[in-house]
Amino acid sequence: MDVAEGMDVLHQRCAGMDISKSDAKVCVRTPGSGNRFTQTITTYGATSGEVLRLRRDLEAAQVSLVVMEATGDYWKPFFFPLAETLNVQLVNAKQAKNIPGRKTDVSDAAWLAKLAAFGLLRASFVPDEPVRQLRDLTRARSAIAQEQVREFARLEKTLEDTGIKLSLSASSLTTQSSRKILDALVAGDRDPAALAELATRKMREDMPALLDALSGRFTEHHAFMVKLRLDRIDELDRSIGLLDARIDEVIEPFRDARELLTTIPGISLTVAAVIIAETGGSMEAFPTPGHLASWAGVCPGQNESAGRVKSTRTRPGNRHLKGALGIAAMSASRSKRTYLAVKYRRIQARNGRRSLQALVAIEHTILVAAWNMLTTGEAWHELGVDYYDHRNPDQLKRRALRSLRGLGYDVELTPAAA
Repeated sequence: MDVAEGMDVLHQRCAGMDISKSDAKVCVRTPGSGNRFTQTITTYGATSGEVLRLRRDLEAAQVSLVVMEATGDYWKPFFFPLAETLNVQLVNAKQAKNIPGRKTDVSDAAWLAKLAAFGLLRASFVPDEPVRQLRDLTRARSAIAQEQVREFARLEKTLEDTGIKLSLSASSLTTQSSRKILDALVAGDRDPAALAELATRKMREDMPALLDALSGRFTEHHAFMVKLRLDRIDELDRSIGLLDARIDEVIEPFRDARELLTTIPGISLTVAAVIIAETGGSMEAFPTPGHLASWAGVCPGQNESAGRVKSTRTRPGNRHLKGALGIAAMSASRSKRTYLAVKYRRIQARNGRRSLQALVAIEHTILVAAWNMLTTGEAWHELGVDYYDHRNPDQLKRRALRSLRGLGYDVELTPAAA
């Protein structure tokens, strides 16, 4: 059945665009004779002059809606110039998937134009310029931080080749003691006793183990490789510092929102900046917290047929926001006396010690709280570690009685005097 059958046309004049790095196939759909529509497909280059020519042609055609797929970053040179004078929608390629067997750039453009005419596409969230700048900075910082983690992994591999097991005695190769020892090794000091004297605090508690860990065959080749890794780590560290300073400047209009978000356990200034950059700093684009959780990919999926649930896996969602929420959830789960930590442990115990479901649940809770806080302006209200006990005291009492009876005690409870 044709997609147009029995449906009302919402946009008499519209355009669909299939964009690549070098050009864009543009299908302009306009009314023809009778109840038919004509489609004119033209190829435009991706340069600024070609984009402006496209805008003039679309204005001349009096189109009321322009639709394009979010293809990598190739949509950006087209979207923003066109959006200055035209109604432009960026849509998810998955929603506009073409019919199998008809996959070409031309057919994609025509298919987008047809779907747009009947209002069958939902616009993606494109934030304003200040938020886009903040988003560029936070994403760049995240990418550099991930690269730094990979450099530490490469450094660890080099040390494994030397037989030096520094990571067995140090909590991390990022500590000051580890760095002093590595610098000394590069400088030519190979004596385990002298290297061990550079350690501080907990590393010195088991000196024999530390001496054994620092014994190996560290050669000049290894010194060169370790120096290479350390220089690269320092360079990345400087880049992160520059980005942090720039983020602190750009986030000034959203400073109150960032301070509000940091009241949530597990949310650092860095994570708060990512949440603001990815969601826009306000919740206008998300009608409910459920919409936001679904967009971020931190709620169970729905795949049910004939009464049987096939899968509840979370959708991919916004990977940048999801990654930041994962860091926040992990931090919150390790806290001692917070509601989020208690909730994490309850879900983890219920799911057979599988922590993934528990982490996703905490991510969902944090994001829902962020939506409500940025909507109402209220700070985080800590429910406390005894929240679940007060919510259902009878259940807690029965559980305690079962435990005591299991230990062989016959207990009779007497209410305390008020």
